[in-house]
Amino acid sequence: MTEPSKIEPKPVTVLRGVGEALALRLGALGVETTEDLLFLLPLRYEDRTRVVPLGELRAGQRAAVEGEVLLTEVVFRGRRQMLCKIADGSGFLTLRFFYFTAQQQSGLARGARIRCFGEARRGPLGLEIVHPEYRRIDPNAVATTEDHLTPIYPLTEGVTQGRLRMLVGMALDQRKAAEVEDWLPAAVLADSQLPSLHQALLYVHRPPAEAPVDLLLSGRHPAQRRLAFEELLAHQLSLKLLRQRIQSDPGWPLDSNGALKADLQAALPFRLTKAQDRTLLEIERDLQLNKPMLRLVQGDVGCGKTLVAALAACHAVQMGRQVALMAPTELLADQHAQNFRRWFEPLGIAVAILTGRLTGKARSAVLDGIRAGHAAIVVGTHALFQESVEFSSLALVIVDEQHRFGVHQRLSLREKGAQGGHQPHQLIMTATPIPRTLAMTAYADLDVSVIDELPPGRTPVKTVVLAETRRDEVVQRIRTACLEGRQTYWVCPLIDESAEMPYQAAEETATALGGALPELSVGLVHGRMPAAAKENTMRRFKEGKIQLLVATTVIEVGVDVPNATLMVIENAERMGLAQLHQLRGRVGRGSHASSCLLLYRAPLSPLARQRLAVMRDTNDGFEVARRDLELRGPGELLGTRQTGLAQMRVADLLRDADLLPRVQIAADAMLHDWPLHVAALIRRWVGHAEQYGRVG
Repeated sequence: MTEPSKIEPKPVTVLRGVGEALALRLGALGVETTEDLLFLLPLRYEDRTRVVPLGELRAGQRAAVEGEVLLTEVVFRGRRQMLCKIADGSGFLTLRFFYFTAQQQSGLARGARIRCFGEARRGPLGLEIVHPEYRRIDPNAVATTEDHLTPIYPLTEGVTQGRLRMLVGMALDQRKAAEVEDWLPAAVLADSQLPSLHQALLYVHRPPAEAPVDLLLSGRHPAQRRLAFEELLAHQLSLKLLRQRIQSDPGWPLDSNGALKADLQAALPFRLTKAQDRTLLEIERDLQLNKPMLRLVQGDVGCGKTLVAALAACHAVQMGRQVALMAPTELLADQHAQNFRRWFEPLGIAVAILTGRLTGKARSAVLDGIRAGHAAIVVGTHALFQESVEFSSLALVIVDEQHRFGVHQRLSLREKGAQGGHQPHQLIMTATPIPRTLAMTAYADLDVSVIDELPPGRTPVKTVVLAETRRDEVVQRIRTACLEGRQTYWVCPLIDESAEMPYQAAEETATALGGALPELSVGLVHGRMPAAAKENTMRRFKEGKIQLLVATTVIEVGVDVPNATLMVIENAERMGLAQLHQLRGRVGRGSHASSCLLLYRAPLSPLARQRLAVMRDTNDGFEVARRDLELRGPGELLGTRQTGLAQMRVADLLRDADLLPRVQIAADAMLHDWPLHVAALIRRWVGHAEQYGRVG
């Protein structure tokens, strides 16, 4: 086994012109060493290998051009600006500068020859480039052009593109890409037809002039694929190590005789689905082991995940231990608390709720009950992992909508249960189904169970896409549904009217609908309302006292009103598929036929048109998730900041999905055969990423 290199990384300050101030700015890009510069990868490329004659230049084209300065003048046209007119015998071009110095003005004197690069656009004087990159050239020297494509790097305040390119070039020349340690053994890359790390780095920073630009721009060049493979492997290894570290401490074996679970099931007016039974069995096997369970339960809206979690909780409660259920919003925490109280309080089990709005004596009483162990089940928001919360014997942590929290917050709650060297079991639930390949990568620290079956009696929701000009028809449909004894949601994306985003605001809509439907009781709920007012409105809607509820997307999760059969979503073209599917899941929860009307404002972009078509064509959450991944990428599907996946520098989970099976094999091989390489590989690509590493 090769020992890790003893070569110390060199700080960026060894590079000429890099002082402490610039080093600090580079730190914002994650660059601290010269090797870090080599792994600061281009976002895209520009072709400056050919100088385009001015007579051939077209609006919208990004190009390198060259010409002689005919005139440079400072003018005042609304604001002070400098205009420089150049010509090359085939045409003319204006260079426009809003920020400039006297030195720049004198350097662009008549007769000077300059080469510049930028995007041409139509201006009042013909084609122009605003703030081009430019340099003076010797008119008598032999004309030369760039010998490779020009990389465009991610920037931070105070570091220009030109400066960054120069620094990366210096790092390439001084460090020599061949000196960079390649942590992937040849056996791992065997038969992959991917280049070495050294070849890949040189190519991505300095693609030759004849490089296939389309392949590079799509991220599919073998050099980029080699780096993507290594980055995906580093992320996979970081999650596998996290799992190992969590499970290195013993868990609480919860091997009860199932009496409490049997009592709860006997009180239910229905039987579990086969998918629920299968998932519960997988959970129970984990709970019996002497190591902490790490399991994700995926399932579509309404598939019965919460009940499965409650039945799992029975094993901890029966053995005298506590259960914590963490939800992302107070609304969802309230919903869970109501369900758990309905199930457990008739069995003599106390259920407490702890959210940020609980204050004073009421909060102190709940905290005392948790500390003393009187509260067997505690439901709450992120308030559960505040310092003041102490559990008596926490053995099971249930986290709903995992992608809303992220690994670090989940681990914080886990620490609450650390007692006597034991760690609590973790059960993660999500109603955002994601494709298996992505789940295996995003949740490599978790075992995955899937509830892929809806309870009997659930009728599919019919989805209709309508232009907002047909609003009157929609209002009539609401009147009909409500007068027949059903209830309706009307969802708006904003609370107030906005000059930048002129969509129908919830408050205006509620007023307008109240006027159009005077015979109906109309309610309003949004995130800025006081918690008590919001809860009161939701409760009245649930009790049937409100027939039409106008709401923002605050109702995306957590509300269960079986009598609601109509969902109207305004400006649906502005929402992502996952969110639309979650909202649609608020109806169709009873035995009556339900509909979801998606109102859009024309004209529709091609992406919006595709999104709405997916919603119309399928009710399958996994199919919706697959299309969401295709249309928008993994970042929004999983929660950008929470997973860290969307911050990958070169890899793309959808584009590089074919690499994932090999990545998983490589991860196991690295941990088994080359463990000394693993930490260095993770440090290179993931850094110290707190979302993975801080596990206590």
